Amino acid sequence: MSGALRALGPAFFARDARAVGRDLLGAYLISECGGARCVGRIVETEAYPGPFDPASHASASVGRTARNDPMFGPPGTAYLHLNYGVHWCLNAVAGPEGYPAAVLLRAVEPIEGREVMQRRRAGRPYRELSSGPGKLTQALGIGPELQRHRLDEPPLIIAAGEPLAPRDLVRTARIGIARGADKRWRYYDRRSPFVSRRARL
Repeated sequence: MSGALRALGPAFFARDARAVGRDLLGAYLISECGGARCVGRIVETEAYPGPFDPASHASASVGRTARNDPMFGPPGTAYLHLNYGVHWCLNAVAGPEGYPAAVLLRAVEPIEGREVMQRRRAGRPYRELSSGPGKLTQALGIGPELQRHRLDEPPLIIAAGEPLAPRDLVRTARIGIARGADKRWRYYDRRSPFVSRRARL
C-alpha cells in the first residue's frame, strides 16, 4: 500500500454507533505499537449503541463504573476491555461525549507488517492472524496502555479507506452475548477471508 492515509477524526465517530460500525468497514487500522508498523483493513465490527443495549458494558442496568468509564469519553478514543481475563479487545468510542457507546473491532485483513503479526501470533496460519477481536490486538501489539488513546494519533490510528459497496456488506446478530442477541448490529465484508464467523445467508 502506498500514499498517505487520512486519519478519521472525532466528527466521524460522533454519530450513532451503528452507523460508525458500518462505515468503519474498509477503513485502516494502523499500529506503530512496539516500534513496528502494521496495517490492517477493517472487515468486521460490532456496534454497542448505548445504555438501552442490554449487551453493552455500560447498559442502563450497569451504569457508569471504573471498567466502562472510557466508553463515556470523547468520540474517536480507544476503549479496551479484557475478555475472559485473557484477550484485550479494542473498541472505538462513538456518539457524543458522556454517552456510552462504542464499536468493537472484530477483525482486520493484514495489509502491511505480516511478518511482525505472525511473530506476535506465534507463527499462526495467515488466515488466523487477525480474524477475531483478541487476535487482532495481539497481532498489532495493542494493549491496555492505549486505554483512552485518541485514534487519530500515533501509535494507533484509524484511517479512511474505500467504502464498501452495499452488495459486499453483511449485517447479522452479534456474537458471544447472552442479552440483545437478536440485534443485528454486527457488520462484515463478505469478500474477506478474515471474518471471524460467517452467517448462513
